[in-house]
Amino acid sequence: MEAKRFFAIILALVSLTGAFSATFTFKNDCEYTVWPGTLTGGGSQLSKTGFELATGASLSVDAPARWSGRFWARTGCSTDSSGRFNCATADCASGKIECNGAGAIPPATLLEFTLNGDGGKDFYDVSLVDGYNLPVSITPQGGLGGCSSTACMHKINPICLPELSVKGADGSVIACKSACEVFQQPQYCCTGSHNTPATCPPTEYSKLFKDVCPQAYSYAYDDRSSTFTCASGGNYVITFCP
Repeated sequence: MEAKRFFAIILALVSLTGAFSATFTFKNDCEYTVWPGTLTGGGSQLSKTGFELATGASLSVDAPARWSGRFWARTGCSTDSSGRFNCATADCASGKIECNGAGAIPPATLLEFTLNGDGGKDFYDVSLVDGYNLPVSITPQGGLGGCSSTACMHKINPICLPELSVKGADGSVIACKSACEVFQQPQYCCTGSHNTPATCPPTEYSKLFKDVCPQAYSYAYDDRSSTFTCASGGNYVITFCP
């Protein structure tokens, strides 16, 4: 009965306030500094649109109720002689650490969220639709039940096919492009006559991503095994290189 009363109180609060907000805590377990970026798709812009996160560091950002958007991590960033900030992967091309409403330039591992969506649930996923640059995980904390973690835990860069590879100055692979970005063909981008789940099945390229990271979106219509939900009221920990 105590648990039932607790949930009844929570649901009553939801009906009064309309929805829950959430706190996103970003953790960097990579062996190198990353520069997370944030992009708002719906709701108020977050207080930070880009920031530096050293190895072992963490930082929390609050999101308002009914917020939607995406996160990613930039790598290999520096400021050039003109004072312009740029990154080797997932740059947002703002010229600053703050992305200020600009999204990641592919390839980039994306973490996508919709808070308080259909049925009052949070929806979230790890997406490789725009390619891959580093491993990530999403771990819900709290919430009202049914909240599962999702991740792309493995390193794809070492096994990226040559035609998809992005190489750094030293010749090593630093990111892996999607087939859509490389070939710009409808069968890879799920466009034109291939714009439905029936006409845009997985390809040999998307299967490469799916085999390594089965929980992540590997192409546009990979919804069934890649979208996760959580009853609203929880927070989320996002870990880079978990």
